[in-house]
Amino acid sequence: MLPAIFAFCGFYVAGSNQPLFNDATQVVLMRQGTRTVLSMQNNYKGPPEAFAMVIPVPEVLHEGDVKTLTQDVFAHVEQMGAPRLVEYWEQDPCAPPPPIEAVGGAGIMMSTPMPAKASAGDLGVKVEARFTAGEYQIVILSAKDSGGLETWLRQENYNIPAGAEPLLRPYVETGMKFFVAKVDPKKVKFEGGRAALSPLRFFYDSDRFELPIRLGLANSSGTQDLIVNILAGERYDVANYPNVTIPTNLDVTPMVKDKFPAFYAALFDRTVEQHPGAVVTEYAWAAGSCDPCPGPTLGASDFATLGADVMKENLGYRYVLTRLHARYGKDIKDDLVFKAVPPIVGGREIQGATGQLETAAQPASTNNFQGRYAIRYPWTGPITCEQPRRGIWGGPPAGQAAPRPEAALGLAFAPRGQLQLAQALAKPDQAHFGGGAFAADSAGSAGSAGSAVAAPAAAAAPAANPKKSGCGCETDGRDGLGTAGLLLGALALLQRKRRPR
Repeated sequence: MLPAIFAFCGFYVAGSNQPLFNDATQVVLMRQGTRTVLSMQNNYKGPPEAFAMVIPVPEVLHEGDVKTLTQDVFAHVEQMGAPRLVEYWEQDPCAPPPPIEAVGGAGIMMSTPMPAKASAGDLGVKVEARFTAGEYQIVILSAKDSGGLETWLRQENYNIPAGAEPLLRPYVETGMKFFVAKVDPKKVKFEGGRAALSPLRFFYDSDRFELPIRLGLANSSGTQDLIVNILAGERYDVANYPNVTIPTNLDVTPMVKDKFPAFYAALFDRTVEQHPGAVVTEYAWAAGSCDPCPGPTLGASDFATLGADVMKENLGYRYVLTRLHARYGKDIKDDLVFKAVPPIVGGREIQGATGQLETAAQPASTNNFQGRYAIRYPWTGPITCEQPRRGIWGGPPAGQAAPRPEAALGLAFAPRGQLQLAQALAKPDQAHFGGGAFAADSAGSAGSAGSAVAAPAAAAAPAANPKKSGCGCETDGRDGLGTAGLLLGALALLQRKRRPR
């Protein structure tokens, strides 16, 4: 049994009595107006018999609403938003000051009909649509009773996880539909018992911007992690759970270079331990830029693949990428509901008013926040001048190639319990993460206490001519939209706005 698995916003059902576990899910949401495009990549571990994914959706989906994607776009998004490790070398303390520089920033096939059951109508289950995309045979269901839906799935020879009916009930009662994507194992390659499925993308219109996660508890073997990436015109956090930003700008010892995922897992676990139930913001940045960059920035083809092609307006490079990370157990009560919030900045090589790098997010006019951690190598050469300038950080010595920033990828499988934070942090005074890293967010919703962002009456502009040291790379200086602070939809009622067919 896996000690920790990545959450899934539905559950798995299979034609087998063997247990099913979902241990890695990446979710990318694109949001504009009332339209949501949901893209997900799932790794399934279990028996290679026919199985399916069951996902609640707010309206009936049709063939043109669903498509399969290639996996590379998810790798691109993960690399861009993942916490990063950088390396800096102290420059010659006697070198003349450098000149001041400006600071930047699947094919569709006919499906084989599923066996009909005479009692389906009596169970209150209706097949609203049926089509095929890639290896998925997709059925859209509506149901009048959660017990009838569970019975229908069992009659279709699916081994429903124990305790599924109470999880289905709230979705049935609010009129949600059910997206059942059955997979043909003959079209899927299994390696070590794990199937890497083609990512699925579908879109719908709803006044409420949320992600259903409670059904994923049916496949839970313990604590679950969920990473949600949101592409929109502004930053998002959750409206119905506490929010916190990950401590950033921490200096670490060189040992972390070989154990970066383990270090970050320990830091994340400490953050959640101090703020139980909080959703952690790990990244909020204009999607077309980065500093430092662990890889190429997101571009027009990525945006189109993830949903810009079905939006009324293409924001171009004005999309903001927000990365949210949650960890929860079977005691979770509600799905995640998202709301737009003001921009923040943090995790940059820019000293604040105190002359130190901030370890907590700060209000800003543009989103520039990232989880960034640095290994610093002090100057070891001779010091021949009378007034040396210490603490100027930049690239490696001449003749040594500058390393690309390392991103903490594959956090679903990051080892835990193998590294102590006290041993990894280079500065003992950072063991408390800067003290103010967990200040309350007075601007959040009623359930948002515990955010790392101290919110003023108005977003503050970055200080003029900030002092920047070190070397970073930045591509495309266009900023994300600077407007935020909107609540999306009514939080008490589910109001669905259907688009014309």
